[in-house]
Amino acid sequence: MKQTGKVYVVGIGPGSYEQMTIKAVRTLEQSDIIVGYTVYVDLIREYFPGKELFSTPMMQEVDRCRKALEFAAEGKVVSVICSGDSGVYGMAGLVLELAEQFPEMEIEIVPGVTAASAGAAVLGAPICHDFAVISLSDLLTPKDLIGKRLLHAAEADMIICLYNPSSKKRADYLHWACELILQHRSADTVCGYVKQIGRDGQEKHVLTLEELKDTQVDMFTTVFIGNSRTKTDGEWMISPRGYRNV
Repeated sequence: MKQTGKVYVVGIGPGSYEQMTIKAVRTLEQSDIIVGYTVYVDLIREYFPGKELFSTPMMQEVDRCRKALEFAAEGKVVSVICSGDSGVYGMAGLVLELAEQFPEMEIEIVPGVTAASAGAAVLGAPICHDFAVISLSDLLTPKDLIGKRLLHAAEADMIICLYNPSSKKRADYLHWACELILQHRSADTVCGYVKQIGRDGQEKHVLTLEELKDTQVDMFTTVFIGNSRTKTDGEWMISPRGYRNV
């Protein structure tokens, strides 16, 4: 069958419609079918009435992306949506890998606002210098490798942004990560976290690394651990770029 459709992989931002890019909105408007994880499809459902929607639960990413390619092979324009950015822990890589089975398929990656930048904006300027983004989810990455990355980032005095810091099965992972980072950072290192970025119930907190170690968060929280120069100014968390020292 000749493939005349197209697959877009679209980052829809952290949650609110206002934080979607204009290109993301226009792409979804021109799509025949929107495919995504159930929670993310529900986030955008009201803004695209009349669109055909196809969703699957968590842990069915491969089936979801393959189905999107099959829809496109039938001649339809399909958007696979991801929260944040489509290429930062998103579906861009998986779609491109699976597309090897659809050699004539046209694919376009549409970027979005990732939680690191959206959460940073809520806290102030925590990632204005070199930073590392590390997911604490060990579903696809071994825990010992995650630990190695945390240690090296901490030793290099990089600001660290943590995705997926906790879940029901990983309730102690943030505590574990903080213990590792404390091997190279002081207990009073400035940290912050934002829950439900861009969604109802959004809240932010600025605290020390020692306090963060015993803080309960969830998978909808993004955590920021400052470097040795990160400071607070009122309600803001700031990692200086160094302009005032030039």
